[in-house]
Amino acid sequence: MHQTTLAYEQLLERFVAWAQTQPDIRAAIILGSRARTERPADEWSDLDLWIITTDPDRLLLQTDWLEHLGTPWLTFLESTATGGGTERRVLFEGGLDVDFVPAPVELARRFAAEGLPPDIAGVIRRGARFVLDKDGLAASLDLAPGDPPAPRPPTEDQFLNLVNDFWYHAVWVAKKLRRGELWTAKLCCDSYMKRLVLAMIEWHAGAASGWSSDTWHGGRFLEQWADPNAIAGLRAAFAHYDEADVRRALFATMDLFRWLATETAARLSYPYPAAAEENVTDLVRNYLLEQQ
Repeated sequence: MHQTTLAYEQLLERFVAWAQTQPDIRAAIILGSRARTERPADEWSDLDLWIITTDPDRLLLQTDWLEHLGTPWLTFLESTATGGGTERRVLFEGGLDVDFVPAPVELARRFAAEGLPPDIAGVIRRGARFVLDKDGLAASLDLAPGDPPAPRPPTEDQFLNLVNDFWYHAVWVAKKLRRGELWTAKLCCDSYMKRLVLAMIEWHAGAASGWSSDTWHGGRFLEQWADPNAIAGLRAAFAHYDEADVRRALFATMDLFRWLATETAARLSYPYPAAAEENVTDLVRNYLLEQQ
């Protein structure tokens, strides 16, 4: 067993021993790579714990309980990647990275009765296992591994909304650059617009494969499932903190998105707003190239 894996196992044992003594903690479930058989944990993987409790706020608002598990170097609250919840992220001594996701007992019971929401099922089906179950929740909450929910094509309205969103913000970035707001322009180009590019990369992969491609979530393992041309296009699409380079990256991002979106539209038999995109491209060029 790798030394890092052993350290996580020991931390997990301390957690379970402590949780057994806490009346409010009813169950705990490992999620993510340390419960997966496909793409399982490696030495860089963290530990994700879904904690079913009668008092989620105690684990979110207090930190003294962490000392029962190890020596925390730092901890903070963050929104969960899926499900719209809040998690406590902790970096323990030695670099052990643990995400604690407290959830109320009532929510777990609802999931047991009604089934898992699609976004949460997409995580659970890849691998999950109980490490604590005081009330027999495992008998009613289906965590059996299986194929994650199949990717679904966007509706025509969803597709056009994302396309228009992208091209609107291309103009927005150009205006910020002209005004000299470099931070704001770069943040939009390399963050907000890239999220739109990622969504289009996912749709592009789905449309190309007949919606059988496993696109994971949040860009996970992008290099394994995305079109190689999309990966190549991304290499030029990010910028240094430099006005000229943000301008260059914006045009590269526009070129990449244009190719992805027009090809995806054709595969979905959706209209593509070519005239609007040409107007936007000309406007961005007028704003930015006249500076040179």
